[in-house]
Amino acid sequence: MNISTQAAQIGLDWDTRTGAVTVPIYQTATFRHHGLGQSTGYDYSRSGNPTRQALEEGIARLDGGARGFAFASGMAAIANLLLLFKRGDHLIVTEDLYGGTYRLFEKIFSQYDLSFTYVDTSDLEAVRNAIRPETRALFVESLTNPLLKVADIASLSALCRERRIHCIVDNTFLTPYLLRPFDLGADITVYSASKYLSGHNDTVAGLAVVKDPILAETVYFNQNSVGAVLGPQDSWLTIRGMKTLAIRLDRQQKNARRIAEWLHSHARVHKVFYPGLPEHPGHELLKKQARGFGAMIAFEVDDHSLVERLLMRTKVISFAESLGGVESLITFPEGQTHADIEPEIRARLGINNVLLRLSVGIEDSDDLIADLAQAFE
Repeated sequence: MNISTQAAQIGLDWDTRTGAVTVPIYQTATFRHHGLGQSTGYDYSRSGNPTRQALEEGIARLDGGARGFAFASGMAAIANLLLLFKRGDHLIVTEDLYGGTYRLFEKIFSQYDLSFTYVDTSDLEAVRNAIRPETRALFVESLTNPLLKVADIASLSALCRERRIHCIVDNTFLTPYLLRPFDLGADITVYSASKYLSGHNDTVAGLAVVKDPILAETVYFNQNSVGAVLGPQDSWLTIRGMKTLAIRLDRQQKNARRIAEWLHSHARVHKVFYPGLPEHPGHELLKKQARGFGAMIAFEVDDHSLVERLLMRTKVISFAESLGGVESLITFPEGQTHADIEPEIRARLGINNVLLRLSVGIEDSDDLIADLAQAFE
């Protein structure tokens, strides 16, 4: 069954008693037992809630994994996955990743003697050379944030299998509608579901999916023990958003391609980062391993003075830090989403004072281009 159909039907058959086509919001902390030693399968909502379970089963089905897990945020999802590792373990990580993930690794988990090496994960040999005897996982963004480099998930997964380490893919920018990392050999996927999956800029959520059933039991133990779970209301909102994932992303990608082409031809744009453009170095690879190119664009203008003008003068496009919703958003990574990364590292990676990141929404593309055009004037 096509992923768009599966997404639209998440939770459809959940309430067989009433036939509700939308999974109910089970807004309860605890569940009554029918007798001593008897359980309905639900005891306390930290351990399991029917609304959250409908979401967890839904994302597992879309990704093709054994089990899904819903957390209070994308950061909570990643933090719970790091609990799979112990003191002295080493992870290889995408170098130009989301600043919040970098902060979690370097400011929090490094205190517990986990170590991280940051490499260009679009370079297979760089990853291979970074592996140590104590390496336990590769953490890779399928499309990097914000420079949109493309990782060869199939080759990286094969390398991880060869070296017996986990391949963890943050697939937030592409979602299972465009890319299924498990089909390419990955072991774990993780999402900030606040973004494209929920899709309406109205909830904060994180999801993870595990391919191996035995490893999934460990992830569940950690999820239940730590308790950073997604509440039933936000689980329901995420399900509601996922039902329209396919049609939203189809429109967003179409808009993004038009805007990227327009930016590419603009006299005051120095560089455009969008894998849907044929000149992007990852274009052919992403065309081979994914169903589309996503709806994120990064671009450099020719002078820093243009940055504030574009941020403050756009009217249809909002100056805001998130991404993936139906509304188009623009942000300045150096000063916002990636501010926690050291300045010298940002400079080396190209996260500079003329770089802007655009999350393209579902508005009319002519209106979005006209909005950018008037802001440039």
